[in-house]
Amino acid sequence: MKNFPIPTKEEVTPANQAIFDNLQGMVGFVPNLYAIFAHSETALSDYLALQNRKTTLRAKEREVINLVVSQINACAYCLSAHTQFAKMNGFSDEQILNIRRANIGFDTKLDALAKLVKATTENRGHVPAEVVENFYAAGYTEASLIDVTMVIGDKIITNYLHALTDIPVDWPLAPALN
Repeated sequence: MKNFPIPTKEEVTPANQAIFDNLQGMVGFVPNLYAIFAHSETALSDYLALQNRKTTLRAKEREVINLVVSQINACAYCLSAHTQFAKMNGFSDEQILNIRRANIGFDTKLDALAKLVKATTENRGHVPAEVVENFYAAGYTEASLIDVTMVIGDKIITNYLHALTDIPVDWPLAPALN
C-alpha cells in the first residue's frame, strides 16, 4: 500500500490549522489519525462534532464501545489510543483486556453493554433479541441504544480509515490479546 501522507499544520486549511492547535493543547500532539482527516476541508471538524456530541453515555461506557469495536475490527491504532483513554478513565490494564474480550466480570452493566456492542459490530446490527433484552435489563434505555449505535458508527469510521491508510500508530501500542 502506498504511504498515505500525514499533513502538517502548514499544509491544511486555516480552519483545520485552528483544530490542530486545539488538539495540540488538549492531547499534547496532533494524532496522525486526526491529521489525515484534514486532507478534507470539513471532515476533521465534522468528525470531532460527531465524537464530541452530547450523549446519555458516560465516558467509561464510550471507552468500552471504542475498545470492543476496535478489537473486532482489528484496528491497532484505535486500540492503542483508546487503551490510553480507558486508563485515563480509571480502567486497569487487566480490565481493559477484559473489555476488549467483551467479557467484563467486574461490572454487570458494562458487560451487557460490551456484549451488545460486540454482537452489533459482528452482525452489522442484527443482534439476537436476548442480547438487547439483557442490555435493557442492565438499566439502559432506548436513548442509550441510539447513543451506543452512534458511538459504534464513530469508531467504525476511524477503524476503517486506519485500515485504508495504514498510517503509523503514534500512541503506545496496545498489547495483543492472548
